[in-house]
Amino acid sequence: MSDSKRHRAALAGLIGDPGGYLDATEAAVRRTAVAASRNHPELWNEVAGMLASDSDPSVRRECAEVLGLTKSVDPESLAAALAGDVAEVREAVVTALGEIASPSSVPQLLRHATDTDEDSLVREAAVAALGSIADVAAVPALLELVGSGPPQIRRRCVAALSVFDGVEVENALLAAAEDRNPMVREAAEMVVGRAPNPASPSGSGGE
Repeated sequence: MSDSKRHRAALAGLIGDPGGYLDATEAAVRRTAVAASRNHPELWNEVAGMLASDSDPSVRRECAEVLGLTKSVDPESLAAALAGDVAEVREAVVTALGEIASPSSVPQLLRHATDTDEDSLVREAAVAALGSIADVAAVPALLELVGSGPPQIRRRCVAALSVFDGVEVENALLAAAEDRNPMVREAAEMVVGRAPNPASPSGSGGE
């Protein structure tokens, strides 16, 4: 059998039965096995364990992404991975928390979104996750950030705030449409004047 055929056979085996490869020596193989485990619910607990224990950050990041997409882990357990891990894993974890969309994650996401010492991509992901969860408890912080945060954060806040209704939200979006940064203005112009969101949480907007 040629090398290319052996490679294809090995890859087919990995995808069909990823459990046998989750403890592979090569990080790239473990990462691929984790990605393939998305379709194998019997492996999700093992993937959750790898998020806490695997030595390679790219594997841990893949674990967070899979767990978020499958919504197969308690958000508090997932959030534990935010403590002390590298930025790329923290970004994946906060994104996964947005996918799971549990209101219990809001306080921790707010801490990462508002922490000026946090990695900028993690902060952006935390803001986006808050918009996905759409809990009114996030509105005051989002209103503060959309006016005072760095440009990338202000842009993300525009999208996050667009899921809420209320006078304060509308005024903040109108102000963002005149932001000094063009990418913030463009984001705001896409949502200013929109019809009220029927799915928006009642009482939202910080009124």
